[in-house]
This record gives sequence, C-alpha cells and structure tokens, in this order.
Amino acid sequence: MKKLLLLAATLSVAICASATDLDLKIAYYSKVVTPEGVTREARYEEKMLRRAGHVWTMRVLPAHAAHDDHQSGAHKHFNHVVLARHVMQEGAKTRIAFIDAHDKDVVSIPPAEYGNVSFDGSWDHAYYLLDSKRLQTMKLSSRASTVAGARWREREDKSLFERVLWDEQRQIPLVIESGDKAGTFVNRVEIAVQPGLTRDLPWQKLKGYSQKEYSDFLD
Repeated sequence: MKKLLLLAATLSVAICASATDLDLKIAYYSKVVTPEGVTREARYEEKMLRRAGHVWTMRVLPAHAAHDDHQSGAHKHFNHVVLARHVMQEGAKTRIAFIDAHDKDVVSIPPAEYGNVSFDGSWDHAYYLLDSKRLQTMKLSSRASTVAGARWREREDKSLFERVLWDEQRQIPLVIESGDKAGTFVNRVEIAVQPGLTRDLPWQKLKGYSQKEYSDFLD
C-alpha cells in the first residue's frame, strides 16, 4: 500500500512539474464492429505545438481541402474541424479560439458553445492529451516498453480496457489505447515527438486578423 501511495505521489509531482515544450504529430485510429457485422474504420492526423500557456492543434488535410472549402461564392460556414485550434491558459482560466488563416479570422468560442466544437474546457486534457488525474490511478503494466523513460499503465473495468504508454521525462503519452475485450470497438492514438521545436509560433502572427465570435456564424 505504501508503495502504491509513493508511486501516486511521485507521478503527481512529475505531472505538476513544468512540462516540456513539444512539437507533436498525432495519429488517430478508431474501429467499430456493428451487430450487423459491418466494420467501420476511421483515421486522421493532427499536428500540435505545446508551449507554456498555449496548445495549437491543426488537422492534416488533403491538398484539395482548402480549395474546396473556400470556393468563390461558397456559403460561409464555420467548420471547426478544418481550422487551427488555439487553447490558451490565462491564470486559472482556459480559453479556446479557432483561426481561419484564409480569411484571417480569429473565432472565439464562449463556454456555453464548447460542446459544439468538441472541447470539454479542460486545459489538462488539451495539454497532456488525457486526464492526468485519471492517469495517476492507473497501475503500472507488465507490458514491455521499447522507449527509454516511458512505461505502460493500464486500467480495466469489467469488459473495458484503457492503456497508456506515458513518457515520464517529456510528460506526454506516446500511445493511448481503449476499447472493449470483445473487440466491438477500439481507439488508438499514437503521438510522435518531432525533432526540434518550431520557433515561428503561429499565435504570434495574428496581428491584423479580425476578431469574431461563434455567434457570428449562426443562421
């Protein structure tokens, strides 16, 4: 029991410490098998810049996507999925905005609309890509890690499982797996730390952008 408490305390201190600035590439995969025997799979990638007080995330899009979304005469709509997402921590407050580089707009999202842009309001989730408090309750796994300084942690709840390969030094998960033991659904996130750091940070280049609200795009 004492060892478990010591482990939790150590992990808590590590997570609360100043985490590393990182450039990341994130690959998402999900699979669902329906009762009718249909298998549905989805994959997408994002790039993320993590700095003190800032998390900037952008979906990796096909080359034709920007052209299709900004065709001349097209109805202006707000599709947050294809826009850069900027989560900011200012004191005890967390804010989120989406940046349209084509139209040079910064669209602020009020807390009441967070659900409409798939944001739970948590700085912790945005910065660490998971719930760090929940991570502290996950036991160490016997599963071997091929990454120095990273260890697997896991949790099982009846038929469900959750596994995280956590990099202690860089304070970031390298793999997040979840699903059910029956194989009816599985989610996997792979996080690759990129060499070097971006110096030309995008949130420092928004001078001259129009400031808009989410309500400006509602019909």
